[in-house]
Amino acid sequence: MNEVFTQVLGILSAEGLITLQTVMHDGTKITAQAGPSSFKQEEQIRKHLAAAREHVAAMGDPRREEQTPRQTAARERARRERLERLEQALANVQQISQAKRPGYARARPRQIGVSATDPEARIMRHGDGHYALSYNVQISTDAAHGIAVGLDVGQAAPDYEYLAPAVDQIEERLGQTPDQMVVDAGYTSRENILAAHEKDVELIGPWVETDGRVQQRFARVGVTDAFLPDKFQYDPTSDTYTCPEGKRLTARDGHDRPGRRLVRYQASKTDCRVCPSRRQCCSGNRTYGRSIVVTHEDPVVSAFRARQASPETRTLLRERGRVAELVDAWLKEKLDLRRFHVRGLAKVGTEALWAVLTYNVQQWIRLRWRPRFGAHIA
Repeated sequence: MNEVFTQVLGILSAEGLITLQTVMHDGTKITAQAGPSSFKQEEQIRKHLAAAREHVAAMGDPRREEQTPRQTAARERARRERLERLEQALANVQQISQAKRPGYARARPRQIGVSATDPEARIMRHGDGHYALSYNVQISTDAAHGIAVGLDVGQAAPDYEYLAPAVDQIEERLGQTPDQMVVDAGYTSRENILAAHEKDVELIGPWVETDGRVQQRFARVGVTDAFLPDKFQYDPTSDTYTCPEGKRLTARDGHDRPGRRLVRYQASKTDCRVCPSRRQCCSGNRTYGRSIVVTHEDPVVSAFRARQASPETRTLLRERGRVAELVDAWLKEKLDLRRFHVRGLAKVGTEALWAVLTYNVQQWIRLRWRPRFGAHIA
């Protein structure tokens, strides 16, 4: 099936329907074939698993009511499949309980669970705000004629994790990477910007500024607007900053992160202890002098951010919604893929691939076969 999808892309490319000059990438959440009541916590799964094992152990008991061989085989198969799903559910819930996103606390025990019906589905937030057991379907669409050139189905809810694999998949299927990849804000991490640059792909997408959150964080610890980091003056000759009260902050340590280097500048605690503006600047810090963290962006990231103001970027971002989201809507409205009809990551991946392949064939008919047929009739 995967090979058929690639072969169809080859035909569409030969027909001139794929250029890879600009590819719009987007993701959509599609509900799993599992209801909310199937969501179980670890303790509940263990109870169901124990009962399922008892049922499987009882198979072949001559004291059971008389059944035809066909009925017996069907019931035994159903019990074994339920046991396998529950064993998989237990393994998944234990894996989830050990997962920890950087900077986030572990989830509370009552928040950890999986579906006993489809253990590989995950709780995800949909575009309308509701949460449901779902899979994340990622589609790359060539902007020239709206042909889908890549598809991935995953369990991770954040979109940014799928961008680099999407570029690799396009290269594997079509032998080259796109010139431009246009995405929404969910994909524009520094890691993705650097990864796209290494593949010689120009990444286009909105950059979400975090200045507002930084100001809120300082406000919570009593720092007034007059003493925010942007009010400190930098002296490149001495590599120091000067605070609004005239005290000097020197570089103390630096940390490399993907796409940036963070350097901490700190004032003397003696200067801060006797400063008349201590309450407005660092009242909550009784141990060290005031410090600020300065971010030095990688030139690739700086170039990406500089492109945001260009008219071409704004035009492409508006066009992205029309191209990429049309495919999502087509799959859900015309092909009825609002909810998967099968269970498990492998099977839903195949169903999604069938749907996207159908969409591409429909576009092929619309763009090439109908005009030819109409001309022949005329």
